[in-house]
Amino acid sequence: MIRVDGMDSDVYGLFGTSDMPHMKKLIINVALTGNYSMKSVNPNVPYTPEEIAEDARRCFDAGASSFHIHAREEDGKPSCRKELFEEILAKVNDRCPGAIICVTTSGRVFKTFEQRSAVLGIGGDIKPDFASLSLGSMNFPTEPSINSPGMIEALAKKMLESGIRPELEAFETGMVNHAAYLLRKGILKGPLHMNLFFGLPGTMPGRMVDIVHQVSSLPPDSTWCAAGGGRFQLPVNTAAILMGGYVRVGLEDNLYYDNEKTVLATNDMLVKRVVRLANELGRPIAKPAEAREMLGLSAK
Repeated sequence: MIRVDGMDSDVYGLFGTSDMPHMKKLIINVALTGNYSMKSVNPNVPYTPEEIAEDARRCFDAGASSFHIHAREEDGKPSCRKELFEEILAKVNDRCPGAIICVTTSGRVFKTFEQRSAVLGIGGDIKPDFASLSLGSMNFPTEPSINSPGMIEALAKKMLESGIRPELEAFETGMVNHAAYLLRKGILKGPLHMNLFFGLPGTMPGRMVDIVHQVSSLPPDSTWCAAGGGRFQLPVNTAAILMGGYVRVGLEDNLYYDNEKTVLATNDMLVKRVVRLANELGRPIAKPAEAREMLGLSAK
């Protein structure tokens, strides 16, 4: 027997009706643009603050309650400019009232603490709820993402000082273990919120056994969201729906609607598909106020 989302389970027997969390509402998080998804491959990728905000609005109307925000310059290059993030956040908050906002501190492009932590200085009415925090280094398809223990701790401490919760990104089990270590040291404060990512070359595969293993390894009382890269997005989302977790979709992770790569996706297409699937599987969709309460966030 394992524990999944706080429940004793044999992975729902696969899947037993008595302990399947079919009434727990589903939070949908959308990674709208990322650092590397380009219009040259899919013209639906948003770059400008206006494009990002309008895409967020369409997803919000479709059922999303949470957004993972990257900033892009007009030519599509990734940006860490605080003022650009502020413009994006102001527009998204205006069009998606009450939505949960997570800003990136990714180290794939920007390497210094000053660059990566710039967004943690955003305050006032547009202060983000979460900031992403990768829990270790890994290889992406064409390059490494370096997250040294010192950088992870420095970003975690800055988030704590800023009153911004970390959205902890784990790409393999060692990163989950590192989260537990930081929790014991008091650098992270519980309950933790984890984004579990699967299916990229060089990281955790996207098989059901891998997802179950990661979830069963989480510190007690953690909440979790699951994401999959490319063709793994839909299977990983489906597993998370069945297991009582939350889901992340979006063009950051997957530019196509189908495995054959014949249909270019939009962010709201991906949200609507998850909504349909969740409704069929008995998971109601959380509204923003409900999602905030479920994650222990204050009303907005």
